[in-house]
This record gives sequence, structure tokens and C-alpha cells, in this order.
Amino acid sequence: MSTVSTPQTRRSSFVKSATAALGLVMAATFGSVSALAATDQPAAPAAAQDALIRPFHVHVPDETLADLRRRIAATRWPDKETVADQTQGVQEAKIQELVQYWGTGYDWRKAEARLNALPMFVTTIDGVDIQFIHVKSRHPNALPLIITHGWPGSPLEIEKAIGPLTDPTAYGGRAEDAFDVVIPSMPGYGFSGKPTDTGWGPERIGLAWDVLMKRLGYQHYVSQGGDWGSVVADAMGRQAPAGLLGIHVNMPATVPPDVAKALGSGAPPPRGLSGAEKAAYESLADLYKKGGGYAAMMVTRPQTEGYGLADSPAGQAAWMYDKFAAWTYSGGDPERALTKDEMLDDITLYWVTNTSTSSARLYWENNNNNFNAREQRTADISVPVAVTVFPGEIYRAPRSWTERSYPTLSYFHEVDKGGHFAAWEQPQLLAEELRAAFRPLRRQQ
Repeated sequence: MSTVSTPQTRRSSFVKSATAALGLVMAATFGSVSALAATDQPAAPAAAQDALIRPFHVHVPDETLADLRRRIAATRWPDKETVADQTQGVQEAKIQELVQYWGTGYDWRKAEARLNALPMFVTTIDGVDIQFIHVKSRHPNALPLIITHGWPGSPLEIEKAIGPLTDPTAYGGRAEDAFDVVIPSMPGYGFSGKPTDTGWGPERIGLAWDVLMKRLGYQHYVSQGGDWGSVVADAMGRQAPAGLLGIHVNMPATVPPDVAKALGSGAPPPRGLSGAEKAAYESLADLYKKGGGYAAMMVTRPQTEGYGLADSPAGQAAWMYDKFAAWTYSGGDPERALTKDEMLDDITLYWVTNTSTSSARLYWENNNNNFNAREQRTADISVPVAVTVFPGEIYRAPRSWTERSYPTLSYFHEVDKGGHFAAWEQPQLLAEELRAAFRPLRRQQ
């Protein structure tokens, strides 16, 4: 695939692809797609072939899992940390316990069975295979919703929210609040394809998601995300494609320019900040001083850090566990928010797909501050914006900053539990937030 050089030409390519897709029908006769290799498909013209939506089935080869266990057993461990806390990183005892369980007690096939019980598909957009989950509600007039995961997450972090979103009456909600849910893996993540050219940043992903929703037959829909999903949702809000009714984010970009400047220089917080604003400043300052090394590495050298992660299961587990500990609402003990199996499902997905490097390239592609309102150009968003602030988020966005950053803010709510991985930690609560946030937009369907 040739590199697409401008947003205008990319949008033209997407529109052509979407137009070619209209009228095509999903058919099981095209066969299933393996997790690690696509089955042969009947020959078709390139444009029509790209527009096909094919069923998807996960099956990681036994030899891949056996190799994983061998590598775990052969792990060479470093010496123990010299402090009594996590200030030097993941503690040896914690990661050794998790990795030992990974090699001896954990069963990937259970995660695989759960995934295969969901309607999964793959389609090609702009030359890259996009794998996605698509669960339709049994309730009429469900609102189509596309949800984008983040790093070190995956569609697995959203799995528990599917039920409350698609079948609200089974979870204390109303039938009229139901959603049809589409959960794609971003390019370079999970079972989606790995781009072989540059340019797959949030803007291009946002354009691709619009193609996907229209390819599925949805003319009106909403978009949601946390972490990178928030960045993609913001991009879609700026693009404002026909049919996008609104967005919801749970990691908003609200930091004002003067605060961003102070953070960048390591200066004290600007004068006149409220209590909530000062707390947000201090959380971000702590991240930049002590917890941002992972991002600096992926922004500048994703290929270099990838060699170690692709070769060492223990290294892969520690790299991700560090963020599970820091970003869940758990006081640094992620098992208060997630089970070992849940964390290992996600870690194993990255391992068996060998996507540590390809996923990290998204940082290199974006290369800006995702909390900074000016860099994220939130003022350019023209669709309604809803924001939910979770107490365990990397920083708690103050309402004052949020209102300044998002001129089309239509919903703002602070909840009392949950962290950065909102759908994973509090799926029911997130579903309730989305019902409330998007309820006014349903009449526009």
C-alpha cells in the first residue's frame, strides 16, 4: 500500500472505500479467519475485497503456548529492588508470583473461548486488516456505539461492559438505553493488522472507524474511549463525519496552556488554581517526574524497546503490570481491581500476537501530550462531548478545565470509584454513564 500523505487524500480514500462497501452483505460462506493467519478467500476485485466483512475465529497454535511456557521457565531474573516500595518499578516478588502462575496455572484457552463466543469479524480498511467485536442488542432502536481501547489495554478490557451496554434491562437499566456495540482492535494491536507504513495515528484511526461504522450499515452512531480511545474519540469529534452524534471520553484532554507550560518546565503550579486544579497539577507533575519513562521510550524508540519485549515474557509482563499497578483504583495493588487471569489475558494477547512493538508505534506517530487541550485541539471539536471523571484516573480533570477545553461539553460527571481502565474496573458504572451521557442524542438517530 502506498503511503497516504495528507488528511484530505486519506479522507478521499476512506470515502471511496466506504462507498464500495455499501450493499455488501456479510456471509459465513467466506469462512473463518484464524487468530494468526487468514484463511484463503475467494478472489475478488481489490476494492470489493477490501470492503468484505469476514467472520473471525481465534485459535493460538499449541506450539505458541508451549514456547511461551518454555520461555517463562527459562527466565533470568534481575536482582531484587533496593527499596521497600514501587519507586524503582515493579517489585520482584510481585512479578515473580504473576509470571510463575502464568507459566504453570494460567489457561489462555479460557480467554479464547470467551472471545469466540462473541460475534467477531475482520475487514480491510486503507490496506490494514481491522479485527472487531460486533454485538447487536436484542432491543429495538439500539444506539450504535464504537468503543476504542488504549495501551496497555485491548478489547479484552471492554469485554465485561458488553452485557450492560447491549442488554440494559438485565443490568438494572431501560430497554430504550440499549446500544449496539462495536469494539475494534486498533491497527498494530491485538488481532488487527500491523501497518507497514507510517501515518497510522489517531486521526487516521478516527477516519477508519467512520468507514467501519458505515460499512456495518450504521448511518448514525456515537464514539467512546479511554486512554488512546479518548484521543481517537477527540479526533473523530474534530473530523465530525456525517452521522457522528457525539463522543464520550473518560480521559479528557483538559490541561490549559499556562498549566502545560509550567508542567513542561517543572515549575510550581500557576497561581490562582482552585483546590481541584492544584490536585490535578500535582498528579500530572508526579507522572512526568516519576511515571512517564514508558511513554518517552515509546515516543522516541518503539523499535528499540520492542526487541526485549518480543523476546521475554517476564519483560512483557512487568512492562504492562507496572501500569496496571499505577493506573487502577487500587492503591498500587492491581489485584484489588483486576484478577490475575484478567491481567494475564491481556498480557498474553500482546505476547501471542507479538504486538508490543507495533502497538508502541502509536506513541511515535502521535508524539504529543494527550492531556494538553491545545495540542489535542479540543476547541475544534464540533459534536457534543461527554466526560466522566473516575477517581483513580492518571489525573482527575477538574470541571473548570473541562468546560474551558471542550466548548461543546454536554455532560460532565465525577464518579466515586474506578480508575484509568474504566470499562475493565467498573463496567456497570461505565455503562450507566454512557446511558446518561448519550440519552439526549438518541432522538437524532
